[in-house]
Amino acid sequence: MTVSLHQDVVCAFCGSLCDDLEVEVENNEIKKVKNVCAIGRNKIMHQQPHNMAPLRVNGKECSLDDAYNEAARILTEAKAPIIYGLSSTTAEANSEAVELAELLNAAIDNPSSYCHGPGVLARQHVGMSTCTLGEVKNRADLIVIWGANPMESHPRHFNQYSVMAKGMYVPDGRKGRKVVAIDVRPTMSSKNADIFLQITPGSDFEIINVLRSLAKNLKLEGLTDESLVGGVPLANWRELVEMMKASHYGVVLFGIGLTQSRGKDLNIEHILSLVDELNRYTRFYAIPMRGHANVNGSNQVLVWRTGFPLAVNFYRGYPRFNPGEFSVFDMLIRKEVDAAVIIATDPAAHLPQAAVKYLQSIPTILIDPIENLVTPWANVVIPVAPAGIGTEGTYYRMDNVPLRLKKIIDFPCPSDYEVLHAIKERVSHVKNS
Repeated sequence: MTVSLHQDVVCAFCGSLCDDLEVEVENNEIKKVKNVCAIGRNKIMHQQPHNMAPLRVNGKECSLDDAYNEAARILTEAKAPIIYGLSSTTAEANSEAVELAELLNAAIDNPSSYCHGPGVLARQHVGMSTCTLGEVKNRADLIVIWGANPMESHPRHFNQYSVMAKGMYVPDGRKGRKVVAIDVRPTMSSKNADIFLQITPGSDFEIINVLRSLAKNLKLEGLTDESLVGGVPLANWRELVEMMKASHYGVVLFGIGLTQSRGKDLNIEHILSLVDELNRYTRFYAIPMRGHANVNGSNQVLVWRTGFPLAVNFYRGYPRFNPGEFSVFDMLIRKEVDAAVIIATDPAAHLPQAAVKYLQSIPTILIDPIENLVTPWANVVIPVAPAGIGTEGTYYRMDNVPLRLKKIIDFPCPSDYEVLHAIKERVSHVKNS
């Protein structure tokens, strides 16, 4: 019996990328995981060699070479393929996917196009004053959580990096911080805040502009302290601005409750501008609460390789960028693609029904460690070793810090990188023959 203990393991569940896990392995099987949330534990414990998705082509078992060859055939015969997903796999696999998209003159997109994409677009327009989670932990005495619920979406975030964490200049942890939650409904996170401001849905843009005016000491014509702005009295917003100015180190953690609210990228442009303006009085920063473990890394790699972070289209032989036109669900709903490669995500669980229905009608290649809702009808299913468990690689935390994931156990299948590289080589051979 072989037993080993792996320390400082990175959890590949959410954008927090907790890097202090302890994993006990016995005979190439994970037995225990410590220092992890319930979701992270279930993810790691479930991704074992005996829980792999089936390797098959058109519903029949096959060899790996047969799967590669069929995938290459589908893609080379397609006129308008799309590569989608990549938010839960390594930066190295993302890079191979971009090369494959360029070789095929395909479109490529990731889940940020319908979650934090507006925030990515906003940063292109106005920039972003930001910091690392380590700085939040060690310095922040004011934390504003806007349109996010980290207690449920990023379960260890409060204890590891923000609200509860004890830091170098905040040794008392929670007692040394003020926490403000802004959301349309009470959440587990708002219950842990000092102040909860429950706002009217869709009013974020109006509220942020009022906050910017208050921060600049501009007079608000026709408004009194009793006037409601987004369902909350103006006096409360005035108090928040004064609290922001008086803080030593403030941070806004914003989620898809803000990026997908009415206004979308304009909301984020103005919240980032507000943060920039607050730096005239104190140190203030913003961090998006990215969801999937490496969706940030997918944006990063696309920018390196194409100049654009999402919704990239190579149909004309060079990269073009236009969210809404080249975003995955828009292209599927308009029936503009004729083949798809799905990598490390489950579009059947996330995309609109009309998009999923059309996806089912075109040849689909699924590359994923375990079975999901796409597995039963995908034409080609290729199981892969999960990143951070069966293969090493690079992930980008929500604060843009790259972390190296370890290999813990052996899997009887290749990694995403190896699969994409093999398909790319076959596609290249066909195109050059």
